Amino acid sequence: MLRVAVVAGGYSDESVISLKSCELIYANLNPEKYDRTRVRILKEGWYAEIDGEKFPINKGDFSFERNGEKINFDVVFNTIHGTPGEDGYLQAYFEMIGLPYNGCPFYQSALTFNKKDCIAVLSKYGIPHAKSVYITKGDKYSAKEIIENVGLPCFVKPNRSGSSLGISKVQKLEDFEGAMEKAFHEDREVLIESFLDGTEVSVGVLNYKNETIVLGITEIVSHTEFFDYDAKYNGLSDEITPARIPSDVEKRVREIAAKAYNCLNMTGFSRSEYIIVNGEPHFIEMNTLPGFSPASIFPQQAAHAGIALEDLMDSEIELALNRKSPWEE
Repeated sequence: MLRVAVVAGGYSDESVISLKSCELIYANLNPEKYDRTRVRILKEGWYAEIDGEKFPINKGDFSFERNGEKINFDVVFNTIHGTPGEDGYLQAYFEMIGLPYNGCPFYQSALTFNKKDCIAVLSKYGIPHAKSVYITKGDKYSAKEIIENVGLPCFVKPNRSGSSLGISKVQKLEDFEGAMEKAFHEDREVLIESFLDGTEVSVGVLNYKNETIVLGITEIVSHTEFFDYDAKYNGLSDEITPARIPSDVEKRVREIAAKAYNCLNMTGFSRSEYIIVNGEPHFIEMNTLPGFSPASIFPQQAAHAGIALEDLMDSEIELALNRKSPWEE
């Protein structure tokens, strides 16, 4: 029986979401196939958690000891949203110690977590996106010039963050500096994007049984100014699957979403956000470890597609075990 570490937590404000995702994934890993262990990676330490007891993780090989026995894992199922689980750090670590893990490799993790760089790469493949300005903490900038460039309203967001943490929709110039301060609280890099007036959709794409498939398209109707943290996790939005869009637009969204996934050489789960303007989907961001809490979109899309979560977990484990390290290819 395979020993699986279901890894959750992280060092960002998204850790609370990660712990919820962990439980849904843990429950859908078949206990007849897998010996499952919850592993917490938190600022205060790394440890395996069994029946409420904590066992420190040896970072040298990601093992732990229990009752005098050393326990090694066969594979990791990473459920950390944000740093260090979604930005490439853990992927690189697992790569170096030779431990198979789910999801995409460290380069794709780091690239997609950096909104600016991901947009820059995808733009080379002709994938539309909003006009944007990039600012690093300490840079001198003119709020007036930025607004003249991107227009109002605009979005001010951390360049490397998830769950809509630190994002503001700016309606007037006087609110710009407050939005920048809020974004800099989450990251030292900030992206200011023009407002796209259209239909927002979230698109699940994954490698399932060695084929890239678009799991589903969910229309987002937020009860707040935009699809922020409260809208995502506190019920302040309508998430409609399938999206209420014409068949030709649906086909275009599926084409663009699959193209973005394949152009980045992605593997594993992903959920991308798009704004459809005049029938054309504009890329916003890609999440390589989408939420798996009961409120999350990805499990809803799997249910709509008629794919059991247990089958998705099996597929991810298989991909992890069959992936070769860069130096083995």
